[in-house]
Amino acid sequence: MVFAHRRSATRLTRRAPLPAVLAAVSLFSLASGSAQPTPGAPAPPAPAPPAAGQPAYIGSEMCQVCHEDIYKAFQKNPHHAVETDKKRGFENRACEACHGPAGKHAESVSAADIRQPAKLPAAEADRICLTCHRNQPTQIGRINGSHAKNQVSCVTCHSIHKNGPNGLVARKPDAVNQLCAGCHTAVWASFQRPYSHPLAKGGAFAPASMSCVDCHNPHGSFLPRSMQTSRANEPGCFNCHGDKAGPFPFEHAAVRLEGCTACHVPHGSANPHMLTRHEVRFVCLECHANLPLPTPPADGTLATIPPAFHDLRSPRFQNCTLCHQKVHGSYVDRALLK
Repeated sequence: MVFAHRRSATRLTRRAPLPAVLAAVSLFSLASGSAQPTPGAPAPPAPAPPAAGQPAYIGSEMCQVCHEDIYKAFQKNPHHAVETDKKRGFENRACEACHGPAGKHAESVSAADIRQPAKLPAAEADRICLTCHRNQPTQIGRINGSHAKNQVSCVTCHSIHKNGPNGLVARKPDAVNQLCAGCHTAVWASFQRPYSHPLAKGGAFAPASMSCVDCHNPHGSFLPRSMQTSRANEPGCFNCHGDKAGPFPFEHAAVRLEGCTACHVPHGSANPHMLTRHEVRFVCLECHANLPLPTPPADGTLATIPPAFHDLRSPRFQNCTLCHQKVHGSYVDRALLK
């Protein structure tokens, strides 16, 4: 029996080199825990601790331990796609993509050790959102938009953790209007005038058919007041009123230079055509009233001292659009008569 044992040991040493045998023995000893380290042999390297100041990420699953309701709701949120974002290093770190590394927060369980975008200054909160949304078409004017300049951050209008039709992005017109009316109270009050766009008509029996974002881009625009654009950066009014857009051979200068708001109040008016004045003639006279002249001008325009072709004392001249019907522009008549 002894001879056979020696013979097998001899075969082992012949077949395998000595360093491989020692390595196998040392691994077996470490696994069993019975062998002692060889005197003078180097100790196995210990795992390196994280570098000082390096953020400690723990992953989204660790957030579930305390925030289970938010975690479950977030699975149906569009932002859940961040869990697979390898490009920015957010894979399996969707929560920490917005709230920052949560290692310290997991140890202390203190709200002061985690980033809360809703409590940050608007510029810092926007910087977090623009990490992913910077190059999207809707954000083209966000940095210079009126909301950003007035310190209104993205999370003021967007509820990141919520789901449903009025969660992350309000989709229904009534929900959008209610959200905008929370800050723009004076504008919302103007929709209560007799004539307005169908925004303030919401309710159980007459839901609104338009929303504020049909005319305004809340993320900013190249036009004043964050107006939506149509065609070649023209006002968004032409998206619905395309017949007033032209191009016309004979244009009304006010439409071309000042736009629709030169004559119309889009949020509400006392005039059925939503004009800036109650009567049509007073709107026209803001531009077409000449200085007092003893005789009518050669081109037959308005004059305040009679005799004049347009004698405003006569009722037939007190409604300009009876004759000048194509006030938005004409294809055939310079005087916009037809």
